[in-house]
Amino acid sequence: MILGVYLAMELLWPNFNIAFLTFGRLRPIHTTLTIYGFAGNLLFATSYYILQRTCQVRLVDNYLTNFTFWGWQLAIFLGVLTELLGYTQAREYGEFEWYIDIIIEIVLIIYLWVYLTTLQQRNQLNIYIANWFFLACILGMIVSQTIEVFVIPINFFSMKSYSIFSGVQDAMIQWWHANNIIHYLLNMSFLGMMYYFLPKQSGRPIYSYRLSIIHFWSLLILAVWTAPNHLYWTALPDWTVTLGVTFS
Repeated sequence: MILGVYLAMELLWPNFNIAFLTFGRLRPIHTTLTIYGFAGNLLFATSYYILQRTCQVRLVDNYLTNFTFWGWQLAIFLGVLTELLGYTQAREYGEFEWYIDIIIEIVLIIYLWVYLTTLQQRNQLNIYIANWFFLACILGMIVSQTIEVFVIPINFFSMKSYSIFSGVQDAMIQWWHANNIIHYLLNMSFLGMMYYFLPKQSGRPIYSYRLSIIHFWSLLILAVWTAPNHLYWTALPDWTVTLGVTFS
């Protein structure tokens, strides 16, 4: 929020654009902190909270759970620091360089293991719908993050890397990843929170569990095809863009 205010001040008073605190460098950091810092930490905190209460069991491993927290904070800290220094992939919602992406990948895999193992040991027969949304979020992020790591560093000790894709293929991969960030980390995770906290706070059960299942599968199947709608009037084939718009 502080960054957002400062960015607004830079637009109003250009003299605030000084050294490495220019609008061009701070704007991606603002997005990064909003998505990974705000939404990401909400995902970890609420999913662990909801998982234990809907399964009536504690998390299987406190050390690995703590690792997911501190590993996530490390990735965010390194991301902000390197973006300030000008090291970025220049990809919307995917600015982090290769080594930070690897840290995020490791954290997400351990996160998935903790989540699945806890689910496996649950004391409730059915899996509550919120956990389906959280699982889809984690799995989708892992797949998307894996593709994001398909880069070639200048050398092993360099912070700079370049994508193995080029041209319109690179643009498609970039917006597929950005679309997945929106779809999984923002949409799926917050809907999972809604399915637990809304009935809990209102004191009323979900109106229709069947509708929640339809909601889950329709969102999961349709939304992953919507990335091309970001690439109007590009070299991407028209049928691909039309498909993205239709599924949107």
